Amino acid sequence: MADIAGPPHGPAVVLLHGGGQTRHAWSRAFGELAAAGYYVLSFDARGHGESDWAEDGDYSSDASVADLRSVIATLDRPPALVGASMGGMAALIAMGEADLPIASALVLVDVAPRVERDGVEHIRKFMSANLDGFASLDEVADVVAAYNPSRPRPRDPSGLMKNLRRGDDGRLYWHWDPRLIDTRFEEHLAYLKTFEARMEAAAARIAAPTLLVRGGQSDVVSEAGVTAFRQQMPHAEVVDIAEAGHMVAGDRNDAFSAAMIAFLKRHYPADAPR
Repeated sequence: MADIAGPPHGPAVVLLHGGGQTRHAWSRAFGELAAAGYYVLSFDARGHGESDWAEDGDYSSDASVADLRSVIATLDRPPALVGASMGGMAALIAMGEADLPIASALVLVDVAPRVERDGVEHIRKFMSANLDGFASLDEVADVVAAYNPSRPRPRDPSGLMKNLRRGDDGRLYWHWDPRLIDTRFEEHLAYLKTFEARMEAAAARIAAPTLLVRGGQSDVVSEAGVTAFRQQMPHAEVVDIAEAGHMVAGDRNDAFSAAMIAFLKRHYPADAPR
């Protein structure tokens, strides 16, 4: 399932959400990009939101990269890719391992070739902790607030329904396939060194304008990770968003959108001839 907005002949931007999220994670940035003149496509990754669950349970990075390449193939010119966490990994690998340029610009949202093990484990524990569902939206809000204590607990938790589905038993479940835990995190934790080497090799091959937007309070991308990233991609720009954790766009959407759109206007302007 995908949402599309903006002028059809404007430069395309593809938004790729993180693991356990849905396309609605980009809701505000999605609208702001469209208003800035970009043709924006935001889709639910396989096994997430309203997209189909994989029959074979394959939620590996290779599967994500293949899906992204299929989306790009529907466009008439290389888009800009904006990827958070899992989506950023897919974008980085897809661009770096392509024989020909498939994207005009890259925005990585709190993800880099070197990630912190504790941060990845923090995400895994959050995603695997409540596979038996929730009795109410208030329970969901409590769990989200415990995971991200720096973000104010919503007064009205109804917006969380975009990330949930109601089971036949009446309980609320995350809107993603639980088998995601079995493949995605096995890959990232058990083989993280090999996976990091793959991302580093991909990064070294990317010549397109690149921006890393890091949450200033992130436990996934550290200062050491940023330093290594700058060495791998000397041409890349880096912006730290204060008072934001790993969920940068959700924590500080105002600052995130401003940094992203300013970068795109410099390197991939909506008013340039196409």
